[in-house]
Amino acid sequence: MSTSDRLLLFLHIGFAIFTLGPLTAATHSTPRYIRKRNVTVLRYLHRTTQIYGIGTLGIFLFGLALAEGDLAEVWLSVSMTLFVVALVLLLIVDRDQRKAVHLLEAAATEATAPSRRAAEEPADGKESEAKAEKAKERPAAEGDVAQVERGRIAAISGVVSLIWLVILVLMVWNG
Repeated sequence: MSTSDRLLLFLHIGFAIFTLGPLTAATHSTPRYIRKRNVTVLRYLHRTTQIYGIGTLGIFLFGLALAEGDLAEVWLSVSMTLFVVALVLLLIVDRDQRKAVHLLEAAATEATAPSRRAAEEPADGKESEAKAEKAKERPAAEGDVAQVERGRIAAISGVVSLIWLVILVLMVWNG
């Protein structure tokens, strides 16, 4: 193995370690923070997914350079195909993270608006008290916002992690 091949292999493995780890952690943590309605952390995880998702392209490019045009081997073709599938799935995760942030922000705005209106209205009887009680009850239902996105992110993140493991097995087995 030449020095340039060793350098490419080092970069390929380095990119795999330092991009896939944080990317996997960010996508797997997202459902927890959707459930907790922590928009600040969710925005951070979305940004992390974007940055490290783009960084994973380095893995693909250095792996392609290591293949040296010998793409006739089945394991290389399968690995690259799985990698592209994982990237497409990560685009869906990115979209769902963005949508979850939007939904949680909208829910937070909606939750604070009725309670403000109830506080500003003069207390003239049972109607005002009933409105105030309804406004207090809304935040109690924590799991109902972005439920579809939370489930889809959890499922797709698991599939992407399995894809990374299959690619790893193919690399070790045939490399």
